[in-house]
Amino acid sequence: PSMAQLARPSSRTITASFRLDPTIDLVLADRIQIQQVLVNLIRNAMESMTETTGERRLEIATAAGAGDVVEVSVADTGSGLAPEVASHLFQPFVTTKRKGMGLGLSICRTIIEAHGGKIWVEDRPDGGTVFRFTLRAAEIEETGHDG
Repeated sequence: PSMAQLARPSSRTITASFRLDPTIDLVLADRIQIQQVLVNLIRNAMESMTETTGERRLEIATAAGAGDVVEVSVADTGSGLAPEVASHLFQPFVTTKRKGMGLGLSICRTIIEAHGGKIWVEDRPDGGTVFRFTLRAAEIEETGHDG
């Protein structure tokens, strides 16, 4: 199934957009595990927008980071996070959901750190939340031949 099928929107419309840096080629990652991270972050973003009365926007972006790092972000226009929750959000059994177990973000952190990356959360200046994580860029060896 595609990302869109795994993260089906609720009955209210959510506008999704992608800003993918065309200069980024490959990252060193287990595709299935990173897909699990993205699906979790996308679902969380969509759930955070269920009570939002304004525009519901989800933006997924990639950008080249410092050195050999690629940064991936999942941003929403939801309700945001209380500072006391954000500081320990990636610990097991911490949740903001009524029926949540509090394991999704902990698992995301474990996967990203196992890939040599970092994951964190920030408030969006105009409301909502941005989850960011980094992955190492793959080094592609060029095989050039001299004349």
